[in-house]
Amino acid sequence: MKSYRKELWFNPPTRVAFIRITEQIRECLRESGVREGLVLVNAMHITASVFINDDERGLHHDYTQWLEKLAPHEPVSSYRHNDTGEDNADAHMKRQIMGREVVVAITNGDLDFGPWEQIFYGEFDGRRKKRVLVKIIGE
Repeated sequence: MKSYRKELWFNPPTRVAFIRITEQIRECLRESGVREGLVLVNAMHITASVFINDDERGLHHDYTQWLEKLAPHEPVSSYRHNDTGEDNADAHMKRQIMGREVVVAITNGDLDFGPWEQIFYGEFDGRRKKRVLVKIIGE
């Protein structure tokens, strides 16, 4: 069995961002040489997410609005976590909702997706460098 590991780094200029990373994951898959197996894509920060959905701008806008309603950034004083001097309690909650990681089957050397599925990095406390772990195992 083969095993492959790589870190992808992102530095979004905005506090909240959704970045399609499907092609970077496909490049990792090519580098790995795995034809049958699994790929794990994991946000390595507790205020970021990895998820699978449609690459549609309206949907991403809707996510941003929905998440802000569920866990508004302001007032920052409404969160006990922010008593520590932080201002990112909402980002922790948004990450919890959107998820930490995805696992995708690899079949015939490609990601085994359903129609319209793409992999995204979701950032909820951006404007600094963060990483995503890609782990591929298989034959």
